[in-house]
Amino acid sequence: MNDTTSKPALPDRLSGNPKSPHHVAEVFEHNIGIRVNGKERFDVEEYCISEGWVKVPSAKALDRRGQPLLMTIKGSVEAFYIEAE
Repeated sequence: MNDTTSKPALPDRLSGNPKSPHHVAEVFEHNIGIRVNGKERFDVEEYCISEGWVKVPSAKALDRRGQPLLMTIKGSVEAFYIEAE
């Protein structure tokens, strides 16, 4: 099981929104996992490892453009690639 494609290094700050300056399209070609305070989260929109926060969409609240409002969760943040089975 040799992986011939090398994965790019995960940046300190990454956003899933293509309009953001922190969006890196090459990283999203692979599956990414985010762990916050020891629990794996699947709804993370943006993270910053050095500052220790992630942004997740709220359940129902929308901004004036119809996008979900993002809530900030602080704690220890760890980003990693999920290995394909």
